[in-house]
Amino acid sequence: MITFRDHSLVPRLGQGTWYLGEDPSREQQEIQALRAGIDGGMTLIDTAEMYGEGLAEELVGKAIRPYDREKLYLVSKVYPFNAGRNHIFQSCQRSLERLGTDYLDLYLLHWRGRVPLFETVQCMEELVKEGKIRAWGVSNFDVEDMEELFRLPQGSHCAVNQVLYHLGDRGVEYSLLPWLKGNGVMMMAYCPMAQGGTLRRGLLNSPALKQVAANHHLTACQALLAFTLQDTNVISIPRTGNREHALLNSQVAGVRFTPQEMELLNQAFPPPRCKMPLNMV
Repeated sequence: MITFRDHSLVPRLGQGTWYLGEDPSREQQEIQALRAGIDGGMTLIDTAEMYGEGLAEELVGKAIRPYDREKLYLVSKVYPFNAGRNHIFQSCQRSLERLGTDYLDLYLLHWRGRVPLFETVQCMEELVKEGKIRAWGVSNFDVEDMEELFRLPQGSHCAVNQVLYHLGDRGVEYSLLPWLKGNGVMMMAYCPMAQGGTLRRGLLNSPALKQVAANHHLTACQALLAFTLQDTNVISIPRTGNREHALLNSQVAGVRFTPQEMELLNQAFPPPRCKMPLNMV
């Protein structure tokens, strides 16, 4: 657990919901997966109005009904074209209604668009004052974007930057992650097991990853997830619609690799030596 600026206690291992809720025949299976994750301590759930155009939020709303809302940490994201004064308040309200709650713990700008950042920041701050959200952040922002954000009035209130991060895509380690740590912003890793993209094929068959996984009695996928949690400034949000996989994910929260194991992974998947483009899936 970590403590955010608003004094919220937040688990560093949560659950993502990209692609969930889009197949009615899988609804009950996906609900059970989310509930298994919650029961396993992954009480942070990340979603977005973009995911299935609200279907993922509706699924989360159904999954969390039996639980004490105050013990959950709900995150959603607003489309860039909805992140201005004309639309953001309606977008937030629709997300709340789909989730069946009256507030979000964290609301993120999904990626940069044409709406001026200062306008989005002003609206986020108004949502905080109205009690609709408790904190706000961004997603898919690189260092230059974060620097621009922090030059704005109240821009430094940004709590989180959610970006792509896994063992096969470590570009954020060069400058973005150090910048976030230095400015008190948490990094949230999406696709921590490389679910999106083609890099995963080489990852799971890596002898180095298999060795580290075996040392801790983990599967290769669990070791991938554990890698993203080695830095204490990182929150990780794996996505699964499978109950058994959710239980496996939840077991990774306390895993710590030794310096020797990290060196083995570094040799197989070297950290960046220069600034890399920020990837999105």
